[in-house]
Amino acid sequence: MNANDANLLRAVRWPVTLITLGTLFALNNFTDYGFHQTWPVLLIEFGMMSLLGRTAGRPPAGVPPSGTGAGGVR
Repeated sequence: MNANDANLLRAVRWPVTLITLGTLFALNNFTDYGFHQTWPVLLIEFGMMSLLGRTAGRPPAGVPPSGTGAGGVR
């Protein structure tokens, strides 16, 4: 992921969380599934966002940071 992906992830984190929360409350009101049964979905969503956030903005594995010469010496 590059910097644009990191910015996109930051921009969609809370909207995705609110949509998930609204869906869970709708399930609570209109189905037999109560919020006490569906709240783990929020943990899954937070975990997915955390994993994506950790990989955002990081260079691919095996690519040395820019500005370093051979052997990692400047």
